[in-house]
Amino acid sequence: MNGDLDGLNLVQLLDLLEPAPEPLPISMMPQTVGWVWLGIGLIAGLLLLIRKILRHHRANAYRRAALAALSDAGDDPARIAQIVRRAALAAFPREDVAGLTGEHWLAFLDRTLPGDGFSDGPGRVLADAPYRDVTMPPGLTELAQKWISNHDAALIEPHT
Repeated sequence: MNGDLDGLNLVQLLDLLEPAPEPLPISMMPQTVGWVWLGIGLIAGLLLLIRKILRHHRANAYRRAALAALSDAGDDPARIAQIVRRAALAAFPREDVAGLTGEHWLAFLDRTLPGDGFSDGPGRVLADAPYRDVTMPPGLTELAQKWISNHDAALIEPHT
């Protein structure tokens, strides 16, 4: 057999070689169970995160609605007082908010947004605006926007 190959050049010898076998296709399945559990855990974590984001978005829908109504209220203190009251009724238990008037209402607003912008600031008119004609103090709209955006239910003691 060696004599048959003596007259062949290098290219002809290479053509006589058998081609290398094709490798087996690589499986897309993980080779260990740990990767499967990791994938399941990541998908579960992602679903929980999406659920939390959706709940937060839904829970703050009243804030977005109140801010939109506040931008339409203009310089009307009575409408601003009504919007703040509706936002408070949506955010806090009805029995904690519905009966508050006057100084108690202003103190409640100050407790839920640290500061005294309602008791001693421009928010003072919210106690009287629904009942009589009052002038619009400077900064009332901004204070109402700040309260709607930032009030915190954790600052209120639970109703017993």
